Amino acid sequence: METTAAVERRTEALVENKMKVLVAIDESDGSFCALRWALDQLFSNYPVSPGLELQQQEQNSITLVNVQPLFQPFIYPAGPVIDAVKKAQEENAANILSRALQMCRQKKVKAETLILQGDPKDKICQAAEELHVDLVILGSRGLGTIKRHGIAGKR
Repeated sequence: METTAAVERRTEALVENKMKVLVAIDESDGSFCALRWALDQLFSNYPVSPGLELQQQEQNSITLVNVQPLFQPFIYPAGPVIDAVKKAQEENAANILSRALQMCRQKKVKAETLILQGDPKDKICQAAEELHVDLVILGSRGLGTIKRHGIAGKR
């Protein structure tokens, strides 16, 4: 259990350092659990102090990043199928980020969204560097016990 002093130190760090947090979001429960953790642990006790200028308060923010896989048109037949797949990817990303933004609004935390395409591990690292974030939060990969311990596929 976290002590009151620890919460106060974290809150002071947010106010003084203007922390920028990146949370990777996909459709998994693990990513939403990670966002919930960030909101509860990093921002839940953040005071909106009348002594701080609004611009200074808004320096603390969360960027929600969703990475969609690269669309590979050579797998699908040309024409309307390609457009349908692209549209489905866009709708999927929008729905995921909408749900995440709603969680941030409920906690009164400023959040921005970013949709990228490519390999998630590369794009998340690249976004973290380009945005100069202080903290990257990821959920569990969601591997089952067998895959997590490297048992699957070994004979």
